[in-house]
Amino acid sequence: MRAVQITRFGGPEVMDLVDLPDPVPADGQQLFDVSTAGVNFADTHQTEDSYLAPQQLPLVPGAEFVGTLAGGGPRVVGLLDGGGYAQRVAAHPRLTWQVPEGVSDEQALAVVLQGATAYHLLRTSAHLAAGETVVVIAGAGGVGSLAVQLARRWGAGRVIATASSPEKRELAQQLGADAAVDPALADGDPRTFTAALREANGGRPVDVVLEMTGGDVFTGSVAALAPFGRVVTYGMAARQETALVAPGMLLQKSRAVVGFWLAHCMARPAMLDDAMAELLPLVADGALRPVVGGRYPLTAVREAHQDLLARRTTGKLVLDPAR
Repeated sequence: MRAVQITRFGGPEVMDLVDLPDPVPADGQQLFDVSTAGVNFADTHQTEDSYLAPQQLPLVPGAEFVGTLAGGGPRVVGLLDGGGYAQRVAAHPRLTWQVPEGVSDEQALAVVLQGATAYHLLRTSAHLAAGETVVVIAGAGGVGSLAVQLARRWGAGRVIATASSPEKRELAQQLGADAAVDPALADGDPRTFTAALREANGGRPVDVVLEMTGGDVFTGSVAALAPFGRVVTYGMAARQETALVAPGMLLQKSRAVVGFWLAHCMARPAMLDDAMAELLPLVADGALRPVVGGRYPLTAVREAHQDLLARRTTGKLVLDPAR
């Protein structure tokens, strides 16, 4: 089968298209033919070995797929512990979900990892309450574009998105954000970013920030919180050092910083069932709009990562293993 393999760590250039034997399913796993593979920002950390879990070489990146059992069957979307950038994957059926009619491969992939992340950021980690102000960092991205819609759907009083270009800020507002802020305001001085978030909220501090950048954006987000406000951190896209949060800073305002990593839900599949049971029907009904950012041939995987790192994309990126 054709697959993307990494034999050394680095940037997009370390991903090579190679021929490999089909994966051998472990106990409880089954072999699936892949019609579409998902790309996530976390994959760019995987190629560098700079993410939360250490990587072992050689490896095939990719944490999600849409496909069918090698012997035939319904179309499913599934999560993986790596191996997704390939024509075939070994997956545990407990971490697959049937894709409803009318939901495209791209839409299903947007929901299974990024949508489930947005779901649990708001429900499990932030415990969003009706009427609260929610800030979504990278509101035009894969997770952010869905989090904006879900926050609005679940009763947020005001939704503020950040996005790096006028076009992305306009998209975030089309998806339901009341206001959009340029995250570049945080560069070098997180106080400027704090002021911009509060200004977007009518001069008031905010209740919830979904934060995946780190660095000055994280620092400015914490400072923008109201009493009992929560920052939920789930990424480190800036690849820069983030200042430590002193306990006294949390105590003074009754603030909280919460971490979230979807990998822990894979050990508790019922948590993923809850998300998929709610999100996939919303997509099928047209009530939730995944933003599809682009379909790349497997041969163009380096280009996909380059576009993602350069912030040239919006929404969900996917790979076509047949091309």
